[in-house]
Formats: sequence, structure tokens, C-alpha cells
Amino acid sequence: MQQDQVEQRLRAERIDTLIQEVSDLPDPQVRAMVQELIQELLDLYGEGLSRVLELTAHAGVAGKELIMSFTKDDLLSSLFLLHDLHPEDIETRVTQALVEVRPYLRSHGGNVELIKIDSGIAYLRLEGSCNGCSSSSHTLKLSIEEAIYKAAPDLIEIQVEGVTDPPPRQGIPITFVPPRRRKNDSY
Repeated sequence: MQQDQVEQRLRAERIDTLIQEVSDLPDPQVRAMVQELIQELLDLYGEGLSRVLELTAHAGVAGKELIMSFTKDDLLSSLFLLHDLHPEDIETRVTQALVEVRPYLRSHGGNVELIKIDSGIAYLRLEGSCNGCSSSSHTLKLSIEEAIYKAAPDLIEIQVEGVTDPPPRQGIPITFVPPRRRKNDSY
């Protein structure tokens, strides 16, 4: 499974590179034709995926359970999102991500509440003893963001109340230390 995720990430990076190269093509007609080809292929595969989901859903409860199992697969879930076919809305996916991260938060004396999702922005509130402790709350915020963006990469932003930036790190004053003399060195 881990190998599949690495391969998917590498494939996505390659696609991004190729799209950038197409965007940089000097001939506007060739660039437009390649972009149209890409869009037509995406539309065709999106329509095919939509029909597969529709036919599967017509299989009753077993079909709907199968569709939900599809959403647990990272590749299928991302394809559903790409084609706006994901059977779960963004709020449901964010809520499920928070359910998964809560045990970790509670182990640090904290919790998180979803306030709302508006215009692609998730508004959260960090609660508990982690609230106000800058280094702890910052670490917990990163864990929350990672879980949410995995479940809902279509979010634009995550705003978390109750997180303060970590304080500047107190460094050890550096003083000049002359190099050691070696036996053969003379000053």
C-alpha cells in the first residue's frame, strides 16, 4: 500500500510537470490543442467514473457500501474529488478526519471543534489544556491540518482558533572560541 502511494505521488508530480511544460509551449495553437485534448480526456474519464458510481449505487445497500469502500482508497477518493463525484460532502470528510485525530489530541489534553466550513475554509477551535501553550498547540495544529487535508484536499484553507505561534527559540549565546593549538603550531 505504501508503495502505491509513492507511485501515485510520483505520477502526480510527473503530470504537474507535463502540464507546466504544455503551458510553456511557444506555439499558442499547439498549446490550446493539447490543453483541449487533456480536458476532453478528463471529461471522458469523469463521465465513465460517474456511470460506474451510478450503476454501483443501483445495486442497493451492497452497492452503496461498495461506493463507501471506494472512498477509503486514496487514489479513488482523489479521482472522485477531481471529477466532483465524491459521495461525501466536505463537512462530512472534515468531521471524520477530526474523529480520527481526536485520540491524539486528547492524549495531549486537548480537543478540536469544527465551527463551520464557509467558502472552502474550515474554521476550527482548539480546546483544552493545549489551548494557549504555543509549542504544544502548534504541533497539534499541524497534526489536525495533516488529517484534514488528507480527507479534504479540496479545502482552500484551515483557520484554527486557540493556536499561538511558538515563542522565538532562545539560543545559546555564541562566543568566540579560539582554535586549539596543535603540538607543532607556534604563535
